[in-house]
Amino acid sequence: MPHEPSKPIIMVRGLVNRFGDETVHDGLELDVFRGEILGVVGASGSGKSVLLRTIIGLNRPAAGRIEVFGQNIMEIGDAGQREIEKRWGVLFQDGALFSSLTVAQNIEVPLKEYYEMPPSLMDEIAAFKVGIVGLPPGTGEKYPSQLSGGMRKRSGLARALALDPQIVFLDEPTAGLDPIAAGEFDELIRDLRGSLGLTVFMVTHDLDTLFAVCDRVAVLVDKKVHVGRLIEILQDDHPWIRSYFHGPRGRAAMQPFESRHRADTAAPAAAAG
Repeated sequence: MPHEPSKPIIMVRGLVNRFGDETVHDGLELDVFRGEILGVVGASGSGKSVLLRTIIGLNRPAAGRIEVFGQNIMEIGDAGQREIEKRWGVLFQDGALFSSLTVAQNIEVPLKEYYEMPPSLMDEIAAFKVGIVGLPPGTGEKYPSQLSGGMRKRSGLARALALDPQIVFLDEPTAGLDPIAAGEFDELIRDLRGSLGLTVFMVTHDLDTLFAVCDRVAVLVDKKVHVGRLIEILQDDHPWIRSYFHGPRGRAAMQPFESRHRADTAAPAAAAG
């Protein structure tokens, strides 16, 4: 995905996160560019979800600077935080839906929090968001307990999209889904990025997702981050990265990616010939 290297939509500099005596991130630096899908991976305890929560302001770091849309989120105050939150959406694990509310009512929660609008308009918006994430028309009246895991994820995504955000943060979006549902969710994310112009920050452990939809990958190792296109990450000699991407599961997920990469590199050569 083409981007302007000088203009990251998210910029992290010198990030330090500590919990008691344990340092999770130590001088971590990361840029996320407008319109890209960035996959964030790492071993258990490497701080993937902590990084996401820190960027969206749910965790206060020990040190460092985080800019989103050019604003330092640690200096904008409560009013500034509310304004910037309108421009991003978050899908937490398993959708994090309110069990006592219907899907439509869940989608309407951010609308009620940030805007005053007629109930009929909120109902229309909720129905539209249900549709764009590929859920059947009647889903809005159902409660989370009546949905499959995949439908809960899509419902949570519909709520994350309620305010027409520019950035969506996804925390393990395909965890717990069967391979077919996970593949369909990956395709949905790719399609929404194209149709809505989203920037996607996705914490995941799913190798298939990384190879199918991510433009770049950020690997959390040694309390810092290695970032690059997949073809670059695959050449990284760090032991954990090699074990993760070149193990049996990694090789299986890599096959379709390698086929696409060979086709992409062969096409210009054939045209030149």
